[in-house]
Amino acid sequence: MQTPDRADLLPLLADLNAETFDAAALAVLRYQAVCNPVFSRYLELLGRDVRTIVDPASIPFLPIRFFKTHTVQSGDWQPQTTFTSSATTGQTPSRHLVRDLDFYLSSARKGFAQRYGDPQDWCFLALLPSYLERGGSSLVAMADHFIRQSRFPESGFFLHEPERLQAALQHCKNKQIPTVLLGVSFALLDFAERHPMDLSGIVVMETGGMKGRRRELTRTELHQVLGDAFNLPVIHSEYGMTELFSQAYATGGSIFTPAGTLLMVATEVNDPFCPVAPGRTGVLNAIDLANLDTCCFIQTEDVGKVYADGRFEVLGRLDVAEMRGCNLMVE
Repeated sequence: MQTPDRADLLPLLADLNAETFDAAALAVLRYQAVCNPVFSRYLELLGRDVRTIVDPASIPFLPIRFFKTHTVQSGDWQPQTTFTSSATTGQTPSRHLVRDLDFYLSSARKGFAQRYGDPQDWCFLALLPSYLERGGSSLVAMADHFIRQSRFPESGFFLHEPERLQAALQHCKNKQIPTVLLGVSFALLDFAERHPMDLSGIVVMETGGMKGRRRELTRTELHQVLGDAFNLPVIHSEYGMTELFSQAYATGGSIFTPAGTLLMVATEVNDPFCPVAPGRTGVLNAIDLANLDTCCFIQTEDVGKVYADGRFEVLGRLDVAEMRGCNLMVE
């Protein structure tokens, strides 16, 4: 079985759909099994021959913490930039090398458009203080791209400017401008407490994360507080992370619809190589074909359910101490 070149894979990703996803994933698997030294060594330690894998759900997923300890890269190239995760004192951040920033931004734009339409037709008000303050955030890069794409001059970031944000929201509501208020959870809660207002018609979208600033809430609790403060029946959510170049979106609740480049697979908590049936709780694993130049097959540390229609639910974080069967991950 011939190993495809990167150039062979780009047309597959450009013309991706539900019918072609599996074949594209298996082609990328053959490429990364050879061209990604970390993933190749991981497969070798597991004794897995990718030529025998015919179902994407049975692909061994690289534990996400390898992005903290190794350079995860497919092919020989110099990064244009590097995305880094937030990390509290003493923690090691994840590092995701970016070969082509435009490739990431194009993927993010397509993912948003699949659910909400072209970003240029939305006004984006971004409330992302912790991300703006540290730099290296993929979320900030995506938000900045959407702001630049928007045809509405009201779009922008709001850092420690709650009164200006309140005025911008009221203006957009009065003018009936299609608007997304994109915010990290703790900042949205702070704003909701200090400036409750009727945001009927505005899409309020939380990206998760208290970053140690506030008590952790369940998504249901968070949405209840925000919905009451802003007179909204539904709060939207974005699911993304430094290690994934694709996003997923939820309209109320915790069930996400992934972008066309993303497929989630749930595996047993005590056996990371055993997929669970649709609708059963397990560890969430991502096949993210937008990660062409790093690794597309990532075992997250989130627990949830994947449904037969491809949507998935996030229930919480995995206690890594519960993991079993992973002794080969460290030599």
